[in-house]
Amino acid sequence: MDLIFIRHGEGEQTHNLPASLHKRNPSLTKKGMDQAKKLKDSLPLSTQDIVFISPLVRTMQTAMLWTDGMDCRKIVTPYVSPRMFPLLANKHTLPCDVMMEVENILHTFPSFELDDNPPVALWNEGFNTATEGEFSKHAKDFLANCRRLKKEKIYIVSHDGTITSYRQLISGSQLSRDDFPKETEWFQINC
Repeated sequence: MDLIFIRHGEGEQTHNLPASLHKRNPSLTKKGMDQAKKLKDSLPLSTQDIVFISPLVRTMQTAMLWTDGMDCRKIVTPYVSPRMFPLLANKHTLPCDVMMEVENILHTFPSFELDDNPPVALWNEGFNTATEGEFSKHAKDFLANCRRLKKEKIYIVSHDGTITSYRQLISGSQLSRDDFPKETEWFQINC
C-alpha cells in the first residue's frame, strides 16, 4: 500500500508571525487556495480513491479544493491532526493547531465524512503534544486501519510535523525539521 501524504496549502497562520499562530482555525490564504487547486494536475483522483484529512480548516479547505468535482471518499480523522515535531517538553497546542469541533465539521464540509475508528479522546485532544509512545500507538492503529481498506494507495492531507512524524515512523530513519514538506508538497511512502 502506498500512502501519499500532502501538506495543506499556505494558511493564514504563516503571516504576521508569531501573532498569527494564536488565531484559531485559520483558513487558507489566496495563495494556499491556488496551491490546493493545482493538486488536481499533479495528483489526479478517481472515484475509487480515499482521502484522509486532518480536522483543521486549512487541511479541509485544501482537500475540498483538490477534490472538487470528484466523488471520492473524503474522511476527516484526528489520526492525521497536527503533530509537534520534534516534540518539545512542556509545550501546549497553539490555537492555530486546535482541531475543529466535530459537530461543525460536517456542517461546514458536508461532502466529508467522519472517521469512526479513532478513540473519543483523540477527537478531543489530537496528538500534537502526545509522547512518542502515544503517537506511535495511534499512528500504528491508523496504518492498520488503512491496510484493512485494501487499497493500492491512500491520500492523506495533513501538516508538516505530522507528515514528518509518520515518515520517520514508517521509514525508521531519523528526520528533522529540514525534512518538512513545503505547502502542497507530497511524499509517497510504501507501507
